[in-house]
Amino acid sequence: MLLDIKEIREYLPHRYPFLLVDRVLELELNTRIKCIKNVTGNEDVFNGHFPDHPVFPGVMIIEALAQAAGVLGFKTMDKKPAEGSIYLFVGADDVRFKRQVIPGDQLVLEAEVLRVRAGVWKFGCRASVEGDTVCTATIMCADRSV
Repeated sequence: MLLDIKEIREYLPHRYPFLLVDRVLELELNTRIKCIKNVTGNEDVFNGHFPDHPVFPGVMIIEALAQAAGVLGFKTMDKKPAEGSIYLFVGADDVRFKRQVIPGDQLVLEAEVLRVRAGVWKFGCRASVEGDTVCTATIMCADRSV
């Protein structure tokens, strides 16, 4: 299953400059997702992190992974934010960063469902660039009504 940015916006409430998923490449409901985030030199974050040596912040990589997981959760539950549901990032464990992400990199975001209990989803996540692992984490998200 492939989703473009227009369809992604149906499943994530985020908007510029905080929408961090550009395309969904693969999606297996209730199982896994693979997305991309194109990192460009035009990102607002590079004005301060760091102007002379731009590095995409680790917290933004974690947020991008959480957003990818959010798309998987919303699609699996067949819910959308416009219908009164929000998917909140509630935690990250075992976070490890392996390499820097810089302008021009294409960040591949992968999330796999590990467990769902009482509306809280647990995902095994990995971000990579050109096959090299950038970050790994276990991310938790919760489905809530708004």
